[in-house]
Amino acid sequence: MSTPTLSALFFYVRDLDRTAAFYGDVLGFHVERAEGHDGAYLIASAGEDQPAFVFYPADEPPGRSPVVVFGLEGGIEEAFAALVRHNVEIVTPVSEAPDGGLTADFLDPDGHVLSYYQPVEQA
Repeated sequence: MSTPTLSALFFYVRDLDRTAAFYGDVLGFHVERAEGHDGAYLIASAGEDQPAFVFYPADEPPGRSPVVVFGLEGGIEEAFAALVRHNVEIVTPVSEAPDGGLTADFLDPDGHVLSYYQPVEQA
């Protein structure tokens, strides 16, 4: 049996332009607008080997999305400070993760919980 791999995460959002600005300008993802049979949508990615984020417009996004974690090799304090400078709503400030690493939770413009995670420094 083969193990599934994550290739994309789908979100419903109220405003594509606001979402593109947040994921592109604030988080630094490459964001592209695309046209489908149901209209415009966004595709965002952090790189070729990373899962894509796909955003579809919806007047009222259905339910809550799962927590999405962005791994950081270092610099969580700087990344968190950038969120604060952009007035991003913080859920949990930088704090110790259960494994001893560092984590911080924040919301995107539609209330989806996102999280930065920095693993324990390896000696």
